[in-house]
Amino acid sequence: MSSTRREFLQQSLVAPEPVGLPRAPTGGAIRKPRRLTPGSVVGVVDPASATWDPVDVDIVVESLAALGLKAKLGAHLLDRRGYLAGRDEDRAADVMAMFTDPEVDAVHALRGGWGCARLLPLLDFEAIARHPKILLGYSDITALLLPVFARGGFVTFHGMNGASEWNRFNVDWFRRVLMQGEAVTMTNPLQAGDQLVPTENRIRTITPGRARGRLLGGNLTVLTTIVGSGLLPDFTDAILFVEDVQEAPYRIDRMFMQLKLAGILDQVKGVIFGRCTKCTPGEGSYGSLTIGDVLDDYLKPLKVPAWEGAQIGHIDRQFIMPIGVPAEIDATTGTIRLLEPAVA
Repeated sequence: MSSTRREFLQQSLVAPEPVGLPRAPTGGAIRKPRRLTPGSVVGVVDPASATWDPVDVDIVVESLAALGLKAKLGAHLLDRRGYLAGRDEDRAADVMAMFTDPEVDAVHALRGGWGCARLLPLLDFEAIARHPKILLGYSDITALLLPVFARGGFVTFHGMNGASEWNRFNVDWFRRVLMQGEAVTMTNPLQAGDQLVPTENRIRTITPGRARGRLLGGNLTVLTTIVGSGLLPDFTDAILFVEDVQEAPYRIDRMFMQLKLAGILDQVKGVIFGRCTKCTPGEGSYGSLTIGDVLDDYLKPLKVPAWEGAQIGHIDRQFIMPIGVPAEIDATTGTIRLLEPAVA
């Protein structure tokens, strides 16, 4: 996470405390939202940082149209209050409006940044639970994906934001997971190109083996920010996946320690570390641990299958990870296989 985003987190201390929020349930059947079909309506909201360029909105509207889908824009989509996309109350109202609107079939976040956690005390999770819909986004949207899964009791989706690239890779996963309802198998694309062997999109196995469990996770910084809120799902026997951006190794170390102390790491059956984009020690930090060192310190002692390098995170080409869907992972090959479709 960049220094700017850290400033956002520090300034968020003035936001209302999530006092009185009900604790997330630990069990029960998980429902699946309906798949998207030609003519489905996708509600586009901006629950976090402000959108600076209106062209981003034009691109998502046109991209959805190219897939045969209709966009419905949140009333406050282009609002701005400092670094936020408008007042907390207005952003929350847009989210609630999309979930309760019978015309809308999915809710897609335009961008992340910071701000979703500020909405949690303002959302009506009982109303959201009555209207299971596709909720798609990543990065700061983790602060909505996990609580909506936990409190709403239906699958949510960690994947491209509306302002992400609508390239062939991302669109393929959008179609296969959200429209065609495939029980997909996700493996990094490896092409040697002009090199003797592939050098891009490689994985590093930390602990080999296979495991099965529900996929749970998202952005590491945002996940650790809401630990203790009572709005996280039960991680028992889960497959944990995490990613981050512009975080020094010592910060990744600190966040994994928080997951360790909170008991989350000791509950999971496997770990997928996606990409930590621009997470180098920094110029002159010759004595620093590397991200690989930190991952080995925390994940090897778990003795569960684990690897790093999956196509998850702040990258141009991303998998769509269905939160709550059972999957089988293979840490030797870096494979994620859904055991059932993520949509109904």
